[in-house]
Amino acid sequence: MAPRTVLITGCSSGIGLALAVRLATDSQGRFKVLATMRDLSCRGPLEEAAGSALGQTLEIGQLDVCDEGSITRCLDKLPGQYVDILVSNAGIGLIGPLESLSLDDMRQVMDTNFFGLVQLVRALMPAMKRQRRGHIVVISSIMGLQGIMFNDIYAASKFAVEGFCESLLVQALRFNISVTLVEPGPVTSEFEGKLYSGVEQVDCVGTDPETADIFTRIYLPNSRVLFASLSQSPEDVAEHTLKVICARRPPFRHQTNPAYTPMLALKRADPSGELAGAAFYSLVFRHGPLLRASLHAVRLCRWKARKLRKALRLLGLS
Repeated sequence: MAPRTVLITGCSSGIGLALAVRLATDSQGRFKVLATMRDLSCRGPLEEAAGSALGQTLEIGQLDVCDEGSITRCLDKLPGQYVDILVSNAGIGLIGPLESLSLDDMRQVMDTNFFGLVQLVRALMPAMKRQRRGHIVVISSIMGLQGIMFNDIYAASKFAVEGFCESLLVQALRFNISVTLVEPGPVTSEFEGKLYSGVEQVDCVGTDPETADIFTRIYLPNSRVLFASLSQSPEDVAEHTLKVICARRPPFRHQTNPAYTPMLALKRADPSGELAGAAFYSLVFRHGPLLRASLHAVRLCRWKARKLRKALRLLGLS
């Protein structure tokens, strides 16, 4: 069977880089990867990670999802503008009190995370429809299902992504095209590193002192503990994405981190939203020390589990 062509966006770092390398170095040779990024001057880490796969099963291309001309130029290099699998991964984040965020920054998040996806799908769907096959994989977020305080605009962009894909699904199935939303929680990558390093320099101009205090004294410390306790590596998310790509019947939604199952269960249990809202309020404002202690305990358990798995591998038992 000929290798399936895969177009991945946002491959200069993080999940995109890890997935591009994972698919291009597949031991069964099932994929030929076009790994794209907005700025080709950032290609160094991908080239180094790809190794001998570069120029063989992995090619690097320029693609800015916010630029329709860039999308056209990229797709014109593909036979019939067709790929078997699109992985829409390019995205940016935005954190902070709403009053301190600029409208330009908000628009950039929506342009990249939502309209960038829409433009890509609109450009690739005609060829997939003609072939009556294809797979659209979107790296969404757990925040496309549950909003988180001070992530208002980022969550809004991911909610938009989820609604777009859910609406697209039935039409896509008619043409034998699969749609999958991969929904990670926090991921330890350059994406998050840049985001939080920028946040620590925010002076909360435009917001009131109480909100600024909640952001700096409660939200940021809790976020750091949460990342340290529950975050996944880009390689872990890449493995999850590989599984849905190779599934005989790809799922529509796939959450990569089971730690978030209870959070989503609250929302499903009470469609009014009151239960989830009250639970999050209590955790943040009434039981902060308990939340941090629980996250530290989870971190310790995960560390011990990793040590156990490593020991089993060394003994040849896993």
